[in-house]
Amino acid sequence: MLKAYREHVAERAALGIPPLPLDAKQTAELIELIKNPPAGEDAALMDLLTHRVPPGVDDAAKVKASFLAAVAHGEVKVGLISKSKATELLGTMVGGYNVHPLIELLDDAEVAGVAADALKKTLLMFDFFNDVAEKAKAGNAKAKEVMQSWADGEWFTSRPEVEKKITVTVFKVPGETNTDDLSPAPDAWSRQCPGPRIHPRAEPAQQCRAGHHWHPVPGRRRLPNPKRRSPSLAPLQTSGFDHFCDGRVANQSHHRPDL
Repeated sequence: MLKAYREHVAERAALGIPPLPLDAKQTAELIELIKNPPAGEDAALMDLLTHRVPPGVDDAAKVKASFLAAVAHGEVKVGLISKSKATELLGTMVGGYNVHPLIELLDDAEVAGVAADALKKTLLMFDFFNDVAEKAKAGNAKAKEVMQSWADGEWFTSRPEVEKKITVTVFKVPGETNTDDLSPAPDAWSRQCPGPRIHPRAEPAQQCRAGHHWHPVPGRRRLPNPKRRSPSLAPLQTSGFDHFCDGRVANQSHHRPDL
């Protein structure tokens, strides 16, 4: 796994682009290496686990969070990662699969402080906020600290102060520029399609970048029936574009009675 990923890093470096993050299979293989590290590879393995696994709700993040949670709870013993270090690494994963383990670790006296520090800087809590609140009401001191920290906005006030003056370079590009031009949308599996989108040459069987079907714009290939023309699609019918995406997932019905 290490040899293959290093070759990948070198190939991407030759193109002047960073390497891809580890996927779930590679992360699982990495974890097995961490459990039994090859001689002299300790630092490299930890660097990959720390910096090359996507945070949040990626499949690889789930594998990483599950492993770190097991280490932090003492269920798995690993020479390279202590309970405290595992908890600290969980705290770097922004939100998602790491949140529940961190909340549970508030009850572990050995790592509760580390878990609390991590949660203080975690904003993507959603309904897990209630779990922390319940622990605080039940008398958990570290949960109370987390709640107070959120109330005080320490996640923001602890950051470096914004510079009084920032010098930037602005590139002026003729024509329209939108987020599709600036983001890795084709590879972002979690990206939501804002819909409707328009496309000049899409085939009906193709899907847009969020996995939605492109549909022929009514009236582009035949004279439109004014009674059937959708007001929301009127701009598209005179736009010169042949297809649009209505923002619904590909496996759902796309029947539009107003078309």
